[in-house]
Amino acid sequence: MMLSEVTPVPEAVLPQEAFKAHLRLGTGFDEAGLQDAVLISFLRAAIAAIEARTGKVLLARDFLMSVTAWRDPQVQALPLAPVQLIQSVIIVAASGDENLLDSARYHLEPDSQQPRLRPVGGALPAIETGGDARILMRAGMANSWSALPGDLAQAVLMLAAHYYEFRDDTRLQGGCMPFGVTSLIERYRALRVSLGVGGGYGMGLGRKLGPGAGA
Repeated sequence: MMLSEVTPVPEAVLPQEAFKAHLRLGTGFDEAGLQDAVLISFLRAAIAAIEARTGKVLLARDFLMSVTAWRDPQVQALPLAPVQLIQSVIIVAASGDENLLDSARYHLEPDSQQPRLRPVGGALPAIETGGDARILMRAGMANSWSALPGDLAQAVLMLAAHYYEFRDDTRLQGGCMPFGVTSLIERYRALRVSLGVGGGYGMGLGRKLGPGAGA
């Protein structure tokens, strides 16, 4: 399976002003002469870290998943949560020819931990050897920062401020995350499920996952 982020979180959605206010209150931050791009980079890093830790997409955007074989032709587990909608399913032949699957032939089974793609009235179409299936989906807990749960929004600001405060400390490596942040996100962490039929995947936002069993 390969998973890639098609559209990044737009800068306009990122809470730049809220982050500046948080820094002024927490660290005595003086924004004079500091480029907004620096703050944006810390916000993006904090969002990515919390998404990886919880297995949840915070702000909605598009992702593309590619599989060379279905885990089960009756159900395909999706590696993101929550999935808002499946935009398209394309079956690519070994020759490279693409076939857009009629949306009436499948549906999204929503789930806060493990959403699934299911066929309607049959099985998912066969994937040729050397071909793949490409699933374009939109995933995210909220379409705007203000719609994000308050504890997750606070966790992002706290972690981004932590990155800012210790930006020159090379000892902070290996996914360091403050206790206050981990306590806020704990209830959102993904449950570990069996890797059997319909089983789960690890979350890998914004990066491609290496080829495995095709699912």
